[in-house]
Amino acid sequence: MNQAEPPLIIALDFPTPDDALAFVQRFDHPEELFCKVGMELYYQGGPAVVRQLQALGVRVFLDLKLHDIPNTVERAARIIGGLGVALTTVHAQGGRKMMAAAVRGVRAGAADAGVQPAKVLAITQLTSTSPAALRDEQQVAVPLPDSVNHLAQLAATSGLDGVVSSAAEVAGMRPHLPDDFLFITPGIRLADAHVDDQVRVMTPDAARRAGSSGIVVGRPITQATDPVAAYQHIKSLWEEPIHE
Repeated sequence: MNQAEPPLIIALDFPTPDDALAFVQRFDHPEELFCKVGMELYYQGGPAVVRQLQALGVRVFLDLKLHDIPNTVERAARIIGGLGVALTTVHAQGGRKMMAAAVRGVRAGAADAGVQPAKVLAITQLTSTSPAALRDEQQVAVPLPDSVNHLAQLAATSGLDGVVSSAAEVAGMRPHLPDDFLFITPGIRLADAHVDDQVRVMTPDAARRAGSSGIVVGRPITQATDPVAAYQHIKSLWEEPIHE
């Protein structure tokens, strides 16, 4: 992924592959799209839905959030690596050994298939997690931004390419991480929109100014009356020039 061309990624949170493919084909140029396939869609369609999207020219972010013992994650990541997706994810809370195993698996799978290896991103804290939930349910004593920073640094030292986090935490992470580290940020909403089940949200233009490398947008596009127009509007906000 070229950081000079930061992506707007559409979250294809549809119940069936047919729904997702029909949505993508509403766009005149699906080859210009970057789309996220999450657990719901992948568990329905499996590798076939990834390949169908790729056949249309769509770049795929396969967001399965691997989290298991290192050996299991490495084997699963090897399968993902062979699919030729652009991005994939693991949970940073799985620890350094597990994250390093994911990177090995992705690279091995890509080499076997003769494709470019996916960039591996770490999930820090979900954008649906509130400071109260972090404290009371996870029993993490440090403030939420400190937890996110710690997990991001752990991911970097484990050989990962970036993190998935709220855009609100990017500015605090950037000084402590490599210049080419990626910050992919979901929880994006328009200023007048419902936040749904997200807690830590930000508008597309604010996320860009905060330093996000890319944003993930689902319902504001997929559930819009005119998804193509909604996509173009959000894209225009995301691509607004940043004035120093």
